[in-house]
Amino acid sequence: MKKYFKWNNVRLILMFGLILFLYSFTSLRNEHRKLVKSDIVITGDGGLYIPYETVNKLLIENKNHVTAIEKEQLDLNKLEKALNNHSMIEKSEVFVTVDGVLKAVVKQKTPVVRVIDETGSFYIDYQGDKMPLSEIQSARIPLVSGPIELINSGNLHELFRIIYDDDFLRKNIIGIEVMQNGSIRLANRNYDYVIDFGSAKSIKRKFENYKAFFQKASADNSLEKYKKVNLKFTQQVVCTK
Repeated sequence: MKKYFKWNNVRLILMFGLILFLYSFTSLRNEHRKLVKSDIVITGDGGLYIPYETVNKLLIENKNHVTAIEKEQLDLNKLEKALNNHSMIEKSEVFVTVDGVLKAVVKQKTPVVRVIDETGSFYIDYQGDKMPLSEIQSARIPLVSGPIELINSGNLHELFRIIYDDDFLRKNIIGIEVMQNGSIRLANRNYDYVIDFGSAKSIKRKFENYKAFFQKASADNSLEKYKKVNLKFTQQVVCTK
């Protein structure tokens, strides 16, 4: 009986050793295998702002093609950091599939307004960060003009986001002018009147008032009669013909 147990123990040890050897051998071969291709998924609102080719170049670094890269040469954290540092990318995830595909899931930044000043033009994204213009697509979002230092304030970022998130405002508000005193003027897409918004306070309440005015004036066919719509007072909308 003792010999039987000893032989079983030896056999188990040999089988365990064989499994470890095969696993190590397979892992070593797998590490030295080259990638077969890259697969890039770009997500985000408003279409494509960053070319797939740009993302692919960041993935393969100095290599001519992804098939020249061995798995053991990959530093996935480094690749993710390089992608996340790009001015048009909000965040990314990079991994290798079991069949040797280098995959990157990239979320683009979302532009909410386009700023125009004497130095040029750029976007401000949903997070309030600066974003360059895209070479392949132009976002249909409000144009913003005025003092840059005021445009970068937190309250204005909230205004930008509220306009972007609201279907009615996003469709109708095409211009945002920031005055030296911090007051805001808005331009409507289809009508010539100026919207005097006042300061970037009580933003949601002011827009609720504007929507109510717009709905009533549309029903009365009187929108074209107005030259100015004043939203400074949260309790009422004052219109000038």
